[in-house]
Amino acid sequence: MGGWWMWQSGWLQRTADNSKWAVIAASAKFGFALDEIFVEGRHQTKATELLRALRLKRGAPILAFDPKAARARLKSLPWVQSVSIERHLPDVIHLRISERRPMALWQRDGRFRLIDTAGEVVPISDIGRFGNLITVIGLDAPSHASELLDWLALVPELSRRVSAAVRVGARRWDLHLDNRLAIQLPEFDPATALRRLAELQRSDAILDRNYAGIDLRLVGRVVLRPPAQIGRAHV
Repeated sequence: MGGWWMWQSGWLQRTADNSKWAVIAASAKFGFALDEIFVEGRHQTKATELLRALRLKRGAPILAFDPKAARARLKSLPWVQSVSIERHLPDVIHLRISERRPMALWQRDGRFRLIDTAGEVVPISDIGRFGNLITVIGLDAPSHASELLDWLALVPELSRRVSAAVRVGARRWDLHLDNRLAIQLPEFDPATALRRLAELQRSDAILDRNYAGIDLRLVGRVVLRPPAQIGRAHV
C-alpha cells in the first residue's frame, strides 16, 4: 500500500527528478561545464541569434543541455535550413549549420521579398544588402526563378546585364536589362533563344543598340523593336 501511494502521489517521480538535477548540477564542478561552442556553416545567421536560440552560457552544466529542443529553436531562425548538434563531453558543443542561399528579390504588391534557391521567402525585413540580385515579378515567379537563372548562366555576357524578369501568363519570361532594353523569351526552349541572342551580341553588339525590345518568341527569328514601337526588322 505504501508503494502504491508513493507512485500515485508522484513522490517517486519527483524524487527521481530532483536526484537527476542534483547530479547534473554537481557535474559542472567536475569539469562537465560548457567551455566552447564550435560552429560550422554560419554565414548569414548572426552569432547573437545563434546563442539566444541555444540558450547556453559558458560554465553551464553541459549535461543539462537538450540538443533536441535546441535544434527546434535553431531551425526556426530565418536563415537556418538544417542543423546537427553534437555534445562532446566534457565541455564542447559542436554545431553544423546548413543555411538557405539567397537567389533573387521577389516584387509583389509593391513590396520586395528575398527568396532562396528553393523559391521560398526568407522571412527577413532588412534586404537592402541584396539589392544586387535579380528582381523577379509575377505570382509564380519564385518557383520558376531557379530555372531561369540556370538558363541565364549559360550566357554570362547577357545574364550580368539582366536587372529584372517578369513572369508572363505563368508560361514564359520577359527580361529587362540595365539599359531598359526588354527581351521577350519564348515559352519553349528559352535556353536556345538566349544562346542565339548571345551570338548576336558577340557579332553585332545587338544589346547595345537603340532598340526598345527584342522578341525571341518566334522560332529561328529575332524581332527588333525600335524605340517608337513602329515597324519591325528581322534578323
